Amino acid sequence: MANPESRLFGFLKGPGGVIAGKSRELTAEIIEEYRNTGGFDMIMSGRDKIETTEQLEACMGHMDEMRLNGLVVIGGDDSNTNAAVLAEYLKAHGSTTCVVGVPKTIDGDMKNDQIEASFGFDTASKVYSELIGNICRDATSAVKYWHFIRLMGRAASHVTLECALQTHPNIALISEEIEANGTQLGEIVDQIADVIAKRSDAGKKYGILLVPEGLPEFITDIKAMIQELSAILGENEAYLKEMPDHSERFQFISGELTDHSSKVYASLPQDIQKVLLTRDSHGNVPLSQVETERFSLTSFPTS
Repeated sequence: MANPESRLFGFLKGPGGVIAGKSRELTAEIIEEYRNTGGFDMIMSGRDKIETTEQLEACMGHMDEMRLNGLVVIGGDDSNTNAAVLAEYLKAHGSTTCVVGVPKTIDGDMKNDQIEASFGFDTASKVYSELIGNICRDATSAVKYWHFIRLMGRAASHVTLECALQTHPNIALISEEIEANGTQLGEIVDQIADVIAKRSDAGKKYGILLVPEGLPEFITDIKAMIQELSAILGENEAYLKEMPDHSERFQFISGELTDHSSKVYASLPQDIQKVLLTRDSHGNVPLSQVETERFSLTSFPTS
């Protein structure tokens, strides 16, 4: 640091550390150990939201106690929303701590007139593309197997699109395009099957498919089914917990869903069915736990 009197602290596990007042001082010696390694494990990260009055009061109290001149928040849209909310609260209550938001996301969804590309996106795209390129080379060498590759990107398919432009896979599913066209799961499965069949007829029984992890929320009938499931779970959470096995829960859920949503739910592998009956701390379906690439391998009725 330019000023030897300055001290640098890192809040542990992101916003959760700010709320709880848990931090560690980051000295030159500590930082040196993490140089050129990314450093995410130095103070770890978190997905907590700073939104209640109690949380905001706690944050300001901890920062005032530490006599912080500034707080730098590094992250994506959720993190920078935290930064904006906290900055407005601190200003309104006369705090001397300034808040700075730094865009950092692999999703590439914070691009605007001021931000050409956030750091994180470029690295992720290059690393993924190298791995995908290696798999492409292996597939054309072994001349067998289809590889379904799931890429990060819950609310945006920018990484998948960038990797597709760099590696030229046989199929790249782009969530925004699928949503714009109103494409349903059965149609996606049919389109993939057609490509696989045509390549097989041409003697090419191999290929590469890229799929973003957040795809299910963009598929019309999957999105409708998830919304129905959320409502059912909200009304019957206690009742479902009393059911000893998944078969009973499956029968109950199937009876509560509309006919088409029931067919969609039944078409999914059982482990995915189970994941869709859970919610994370924010009430969202934990899509990172869903093997999205396996949606395309199911047998789904299109009629």
